[in-house]
Amino acid sequence: MPKYIFVTGGVVSSVGKGITTAALGRLLKARNTTVVVQKLDPYLNVDPGTMSPYQHGEVFVTSDGAETDLDLGHYERFLDHDLTLASSVTSGQMYQAVIGKERRGVYLGRTIQQIPHLTNEIKERIRGIGEESGASVVIVEVGGTVGDIEGQPFLEAVRQMRKEEAREDTLSIHVTFLPFISSTGELKTKPTQHSVAELRRMGIQPDVIICRSDYPMTGDLADKISLFCDVEPRAVIPMLTVSSIYEVPLVLKRAGLGDYIAERMHLPDADHDLADWQKWVERLKNPRGRLSVAVVGKYSELPDAYLSVKESLIHAAVHHGVAVDIRWIKSGELEEPGGLAALDGVHAIVVPGGFGDRAIEGKVEAARFAREQGVPYLGLCLGMQIMVIEFARHVFQSDKPHSTEFDPDTPYPVISLLSEQQGIEDKGGTMRLGGYPCRLVPGTKAYAAYGQDEVVERHRHRYEFNNAYRQPLADAGLIPSGLSPDGTLVEIAELRDHPWMLGTQFHPEFRSRPNRPHPLFRDFIGAAVQRAGLAPVVEAVEEAPTRP
Repeated sequence: MPKYIFVTGGVVSSVGKGITTAALGRLLKARNTTVVVQKLDPYLNVDPGTMSPYQHGEVFVTSDGAETDLDLGHYERFLDHDLTLASSVTSGQMYQAVIGKERRGVYLGRTIQQIPHLTNEIKERIRGIGEESGASVVIVEVGGTVGDIEGQPFLEAVRQMRKEEAREDTLSIHVTFLPFISSTGELKTKPTQHSVAELRRMGIQPDVIICRSDYPMTGDLADKISLFCDVEPRAVIPMLTVSSIYEVPLVLKRAGLGDYIAERMHLPDADHDLADWQKWVERLKNPRGRLSVAVVGKYSELPDAYLSVKESLIHAAVHHGVAVDIRWIKSGELEEPGGLAALDGVHAIVVPGGFGDRAIEGKVEAARFAREQGVPYLGLCLGMQIMVIEFARHVFQSDKPHSTEFDPDTPYPVISLLSEQQGIEDKGGTMRLGGYPCRLVPGTKAYAAYGQDEVVERHRHRYEFNNAYRQPLADAGLIPSGLSPDGTLVEIAELRDHPWMLGTQFHPEFRSRPNRPHPLFRDFIGAAVQRAGLAPVVEAVEEAPTRP
């Protein structure tokens, strides 16, 4: 039977529960403990698929096609393990499931209530992922902040599970924030005490308190939190803000959290070697040079909208022994007179995915700049479509080539709606989602990057390369270098007469890992290193083995 670790957050939102949860998973995995992670999100949306990036940041897509919270991306990157729909649970899903059962008569005329019907549904999902995965430990992050009304059913379900399972089979970790009062020059513990009091009012006594702070926490403060919050002194874990999220597993290990959890939950006393992780972090913190990479998107003022893109660039840069300085550029700025000056001096350009016609022409300008100036370019989903549109305009000497998403009446519909998307009106969960195979064309940059004949990559889109224009554009130099196994869908396109200009219909950023950067990001940054005039890295990077 699996054991359960519940992670809650208090004092403020964005306190770092997601990173803490991911780092904890890495810490336990280093002890040869099998781990699976689940996120409980209290919003009433069924999933974040229809939510604005301004509301929720990036939508992370799992291999089985679930549209999920961006924290699942952190979980996958830290654990190096693919998650599924079962790892993403929302209040919307829970209410939908309970009401669906009521409509089908499952409850046999009973009055349906939050307790026990909703909480039972939540507990079934938590226990279900443990059984389905076969993991020894299930780490459950409860979204939101303790005290939020919408999160109460989840906390009640956690309270019940703590009561129903053996004491050594559950652990509660509460992540809080210690504010710094500049006028007195000290950290304050009172908000943490109040947050724990609120959690205890819900019937949950935390076993571990992780204290985020921007200044070092003294031993006296830890003793004070231990006394007033009724936890062991060694279970008060300081978490000083670090320069990189990838340092967090190392911080938690040094604080003794792994040993405490193993002892408290009766886990095997196995080795807990994070040497490879430590080595990777040292490479991250000691680059031999720096690159400037532009990310041109509609939401570039909110980097969380492109979180996996950012992390993938970091992974690839570390592989090459360099650091990446991301220049976040709003695509609308490139539509203004003189706007292309924002791209001056960049060593590479990324145009990520997106929806809607706002600021599309700015992205087209970025692709044109990359093509004409020989700047390495990586187009992701919409970014590939932008590359196709720009090249078609160049080939046909017309500004009319477009996507029917943005111009339904274009005489050159080089990007058009997938046939299976015709007539679909619902927005949620109706796109081409999840992992699909892609067959690579030998002799292309894509094939050289992957080094294999076929791969599976994750999709999230409705529009595709229009095959009516495949041959004319190929004759002009736009090569379809990755196709669906039946050859009907263009998955990767690349420019023949260019140092490195490639677009993917899928989202490779969802599969990049710290010790195993995605092959396309790796070679893209390699091209940027060459453009920057940096010498290739001499020492080979030891990467994690490929997953089975």
